[in-house]
Amino acid sequence: MNLSDSHGSSPSREKVLATIRRTFLIPVVRVDDPEQAACAAEGVVLGGHPLIEMTLTIPGALKIIEYLATRYGDSLFVGAGTVMDLETCRAAIQAGASFIVSPSTDPKVIELAREGGVVSMPGALTPTEVALAWQAGADLVKIFPADTMGGPSYLRTLKAPLPEIELIPSGGVSMSNLAAYKSARATAVCMGGLIFEPEALRTGRKDVIAENIARVTAAIRNSEAATVT
Repeated sequence: MNLSDSHGSSPSREKVLATIRRTFLIPVVRVDDPEQAACAAEGVVLGGHPLIEMTLTIPGALKIIEYLATRYGDSLFVGAGTVMDLETCRAAIQAGASFIVSPSTDPKVIELAREGGVVSMPGALTPTEVALAWQAGADLVKIFPADTMGGPSYLRTLKAPLPEIELIPSGGVSMSNLAAYKSARATAVCMGGLIFEPEALRTGRKDVIAENIARVTAAIRNSEAATVT
């Protein structure tokens, strides 16, 4: 595979980063059924949201990512989640993933993602782990599991000595703490179950998924307005 040599300067990479920062929301799909994953993606598109993360624990996840990337192009940036090694990272980039997400930090995966011109988002928890991920070249650092460490208050504590590092909390993000995460200067949040209700996915109700997306994005807008005022 010939990866892009535009390390850190791909226009599409910058567009993905700008979209993440602007929307403040990365919907994360983690299901056991490819048809449910497709329903989740259709619901996100119907709801007008331009980002989705497909975890590679989904059966056939790479084929789903390839299909979505081909069908929607820049109108839906598809991320690959739970990327744990170089082989998987390379396959995700080949499939058309726009961003690479991991629960932990592997500097080699970060390097390969950046060589491929896609956004790198490794996971970290402690200040040392966050700093090391950033120093390795991560574009964004996923704080996982954020809820077990105190949620927004923990993120605020991390940002105090590390203000330049862009943090994405994952785990326990809810409607009730969106404003707190915005106030704590999160770059965006990862959210799954609240958007992708199991019953809606099971019954193919992409309209419910779209309504949930609209509800969350409205709450984000309200939290932004509250922060400004």
